[in-house]
Amino acid sequence: MHIRDTEDNEHFQINLTPLIDMVFLLLIFFMCATSFLDPEREIGIELPQAVSGEAPGEAPDELIINVLQDGTLIVSGRETDQAGLAAALERAARKSAELPVTIRGDRLVHHERIVQVMDACGAAGLTNLAVGTLDASGG
Repeated sequence: MHIRDTEDNEHFQINLTPLIDMVFLLLIFFMCATSFLDPEREIGIELPQAVSGEAPGEAPDELIINVLQDGTLIVSGRETDQAGLAAALERAARKSAELPVTIRGDRLVHHERIVQVMDACGAAGLTNLAVGTLDASGG
């Protein structure tokens, strides 16, 4: 029986293949995770900041209306005009009058355009309105 001598200078080699595999998997994970953009960044909307307010809860059936700086309306990811907005709001109101509607206007859009959207929501019978902002407190 051969017993190892502790004084032998054996050369140990570390197998780097599993380590390289893990690095590549982490790289792929981070590349995929950072490819998902916020809807505001995707369409170029810059929300105003607010210190007070609450983070919204999960609302699976929420209608989101984005108002870009030039006044363009985007309803649920689709660009539309005032007539299309009214039609979309009517369809949403038929489903549920309590449907939450979030209006996210660019910080430089004219206030009149936001009021027009709110007025269209009221005319359709949707009264559960919220204005989307960014958290200015940094939290």
